[in-house]
Amino acid sequence: MPKDIYELGEIPELGHVPARMYAQLIRPERYGEPKDAFQIEQISTPEIAPNEVLVYVMAAGVNYNNVWAALGIPVDVVRARQKAGEKEDFHIGGSDASGIVWAVGSEVKNVKVGDEVVVHCGIWDPKDPHVVAGKDPMFAPSERIWGYETNWGSFAQFTKVQDHQCLPKPPHLTWEAAAAYMLVGATAYRMLHGWAGNGVQPDDAVLIWGAAGGLGCMAIQICKAAGARAVGVVSSTDKFDYCKELGAVGMLNRKDFDHWGMLPHWTDDAAYGHWVQGARKFGKAFWEALGERKNPAIVFEHPGEATIPTSIFVCDTGGMVVICAGTTGYNATLDLRYHWMRQKRLQGSHFANDEQAKGLNDLVIAGKVDPCLSRVFTFQETGSCHQLMRENKHPSGNMSILVNAKKEGFKTLSES
Repeated sequence: MPKDIYELGEIPELGHVPARMYAQLIRPERYGEPKDAFQIEQISTPEIAPNEVLVYVMAAGVNYNNVWAALGIPVDVVRARQKAGEKEDFHIGGSDASGIVWAVGSEVKNVKVGDEVVVHCGIWDPKDPHVVAGKDPMFAPSERIWGYETNWGSFAQFTKVQDHQCLPKPPHLTWEAAAAYMLVGATAYRMLHGWAGNGVQPDDAVLIWGAAGGLGCMAIQICKAAGARAVGVVSSTDKFDYCKELGAVGMLNRKDFDHWGMLPHWTDDAAYGHWVQGARKFGKAFWEALGERKNPAIVFEHPGEATIPTSIFVCDTGGMVVICAGTTGYNATLDLRYHWMRQKRLQGSHFANDEQAKGLNDLVIAGKVDPCLSRVFTFQETGSCHQLMRENKHPSGNMSILVNAKKEGFKTLSES
């Protein structure tokens, strides 16, 4: 008789769904530092709806959203879901995954049992009127990020996802590399390709903040694939070569400048003058790094509070500052004169729709975007790797966790 539960790395018969599974759980009573909040427990394997897929997780990606989940701030994810009517008193995080389709709902047509897939984290109600009308589902009221705003993420032996979240696993990638890129990669793809009138074009100059990080390393490669020229900003010169190997044409060291932070009030002549001097120095350094006196058509933003004033200032006339986060703070300020007179666009962006996730995945399959996998952890180290991210001690690039994969280097179920 098939077993009721399988140890990590012990592969059940294809298609057999055990009653129970191992998962890394966060519970409200453990909210706090990630190293303590995550704990392995045995729970019931989730049941799937007609439009859902059960995926046997080989590896999972690591993202900052589950540092927040562990802390219980800025949102108590368990309480938020219970208020919405869900009963589970735990959170299973993980918003990136590679694995095998293990079971499919009655309405699923795009994948079958045995398919090797990667999973994107955009989830929405297919009956949402916004979605039914054919509008961008990322604007739908029902849109959520799987594995953070929803339960049953990838830090478990099995995860349940909506069918449209599944994309073909790039066959040349290991399980751990395939789990590392989708959230940051698809986010960067939408930022650069998703905004009509300001999508990245051949020969565009693009400024990329945090160029050595998970988002930045994806953005550099997406720019290169589009024929654009990226200049990256990092916090130390030892990251220059890494970014240039990915395709950056030039690099800037953020520590060479001292005007960061919220914009001084325009009536404070001394403080505002110092800021303008710093912003102009930065703009000139961008020209030198690019090798041409040309302002960025796109500024790829996520620091927010510390950098938005400069991003708006240096962006080209008619160009776009596109932002997906606020890692230095949320109170962004700007000089509106440069914004309206030069008709610049400040665009918010959040993850990606199915088409954009596929666009990114196609670039990975074609070998034009590398996952930039920097470090791999065991399933038991889920809490400690999030702790590294919490303390900003994680390496450049992206990280992943082996879940059912026994060790690094495997690419298919047959060899695992």
